[in-house]
Amino acid sequence: MVSIDVWNASVDFPIFDAKSRSLKKKVLGKVGGKIGTDSRVPIIEALHDVSLSLKDGDRVGLVGHNGAGKSTLLRVLAGIYEPTRGASRIVGRVAPVFDLGVGMDPEISGFENIMIRGLFLGMTRKEMAKRVDDIAEFTELGDYLAMPLRTYSTGMRVRLALGVVTSIDPEILLLDEGIGAVDAAFLNKARDRLVDLVKRSGMLVFASHQDDLLFELCDTAIWMDEGHMKLRGSLREVITAYKGRDPLPHLPPETLERLDASPALSTNSGDA
Repeated sequence: MVSIDVWNASVDFPIFDAKSRSLKKKVLGKVGGKIGTDSRVPIIEALHDVSLSLKDGDRVGLVGHNGAGKSTLLRVLAGIYEPTRGASRIVGRVAPVFDLGVGMDPEISGFENIMIRGLFLGMTRKEMAKRVDDIAEFTELGDYLAMPLRTYSTGMRVRLALGVVTSIDPEILLLDEGIGAVDAAFLNKARDRLVDLVKRSGMLVFASHQDDLLFELCDTAIWMDEGHMKLRGSLREVITAYKGRDPLPHLPPETLERLDASPALSTNSGDA
């Protein structure tokens, strides 16, 4: 059974090349963590005293302004960052999707990149070989899949990356928002596959600024602020507190229709 436990975790980043010690006495406001003042080297306190427990079936959204600690927390949950203080324990195979372009080589073909990206996400060659045809059909890239990735436009690269990401079977899916540069029709197609991907995963933690995507993929949320976990509860409750308004009336009609058709992704879920 998959699970993630974090106990009083803090993550600090020392800034060894700071030009002025006066930096130590400044605070980065609402962008980034605080800069510590108790060391000769400036320290960015990216995450501070965070504790949480996640289990199989959890679908958690992370909200907060840029630099609030969402991405740092995701990397702790993935085991990429070890807490400077505190501890974490991860049980299950993690598929971290933080940058759609990571693990892709511009000098080799789209087909070869499908295999490499799949291996990067924890799949085997045999598993990816079974998915190549499905990915090719989804991306609609045709003969371009036999050409080097450097010949692709940005939108074509996103198509290929999304095709691979949404084909895997993760136990723990950690997703940092990175969808863009594709046309509206393809984006709708990708969202359908993202919903299916989340249904196949044992656990999801998704950092995003898009309310409609959060409501489609998550049922609870955590509000991060200056490296602290400010609030945890139902998705609607947390976003309302974060934005100061009920998000539901502002969702697109198509999102509301999807929610009505997907009880598992209900907007009325209780507190976490």
